[in-house]
Amino acid sequence: MQDAARSDTPHAGPRPPSQIEFIALIAMMFATVAFSIDAMLPALPEIAAEITPTAPNRAQLIITSFILGMGLGTMFTGPLSDAFGRKPVVVAGSVLYVVGTALAWRAQSIEFMFAARVLQGLGAAGPRVVALAIIRDLYSGRQMARLMSFIMLVFTLVPAIAPTLGAAFIWVAGWRSIFLAFIAFSMISLIWFVRRQPETLPPERRRPFRVRTLLSGAREVITHRVVLLSLITQTLVFGGLFATLSSTQQIFDQTFGKADTFPMWFAVIAVSASPASVINARLVERLGMRFMITAVLFAQIALSALVILTVWSGVLPLGALFWVYLVWTIGVFFQVGLTGGNLNALAMEPMGHLAGLTASVTGSLGTIGAAMLAIPLGLAFDGTPLPLMVGTFCLSGLALATMLYLRSTEPQ
Repeated sequence: MQDAARSDTPHAGPRPPSQIEFIALIAMMFATVAFSIDAMLPALPEIAAEITPTAPNRAQLIITSFILGMGLGTMFTGPLSDAFGRKPVVVAGSVLYVVGTALAWRAQSIEFMFAARVLQGLGAAGPRVVALAIIRDLYSGRQMARLMSFIMLVFTLVPAIAPTLGAAFIWVAGWRSIFLAFIAFSMISLIWFVRRQPETLPPERRRPFRVRTLLSGAREVITHRVVLLSLITQTLVFGGLFATLSSTQQIFDQTFGKADTFPMWFAVIAVSASPASVINARLVERLGMRFMITAVLFAQIALSALVILTVWSGVLPLGALFWVYLVWTIGVFFQVGLTGGNLNALAMEPMGHLAGLTASVTGSLGTIGAAMLAIPLGLAFDGTPLPLMVGTFCLSGLALATMLYLRSTEPQ
């Protein structure tokens, strides 16, 4: 059901948007991070040639420097929004993001680019984290999970189509134009948010921004059994997704020789996996978050085991093996669409009184942990998709074990 924040506490400002408009607005705020990372991928060779020609591999740090800034910002934006309200933090984060993006647009050295990207990531954390807190202010339980399913659709689609958009910007106006697109995207999102979304955290529900209070609240978050186990499961699930995202281009290129058509195939993956969030939205209110997560992880493990045996046996020619890999990759994206929103909602559900802090802690730890799991899987690439598949299979197995433990320890 909806939280009392919407129905019992009137706030000055614009009339609340409809649920459809609210979903679209929050989804756009979520999309800023994915767009800022994945649209840069096709630009890395040109950036390396222009501003770091003697050490082209350093251009990859343009991605990780943004993630570093976002991880740092994620730890603070939630508590700040708990202390000062949701809207001021979203506005401040968006402004910081635009400043960082403008500096990156004008960067003439790779070091300056790294610093600008860290600043950009710090700003991007504001809209991303506070959006989760706003959802928890207004919704709870299965209805919150249903809403998160629609929003997770963007998480599935944007990373897939962003490289194509980035390549289009490069073709039209060069790699620096990508940063101008980031600025335009952020400004549209910010103006829409300010004009249409009322404040959802009234002054009487705010928590002072004190270090001792924050440490106490963070301890409460990470020691809550449901939150902790949901966080571990989420980290494992997204570890498999991030590993797949980071390795897929290499596999398409070096294993299957399809580098030129990679953006098209990635679009196929995105379109094929996109119904997952809609399916989850229809099923979760009837079946429950825990059942959905557990059932989907069982299915993912079974699919991965079958595909691993097929690849390892070597019985299929390369052409047929490509289609097996494509189906498996769609399955990974589909799994996240069916579980990501539920895991977020499951972690947030018991923490309505600490929604902003919970969003910060789970978002930061989950993202950093998943990235750390994805790095060795990406480095294990040996010219075949087998290491990635085995790694994802193991992560899914651990995630399933965590969920089964959570369900076994809950009161019946």
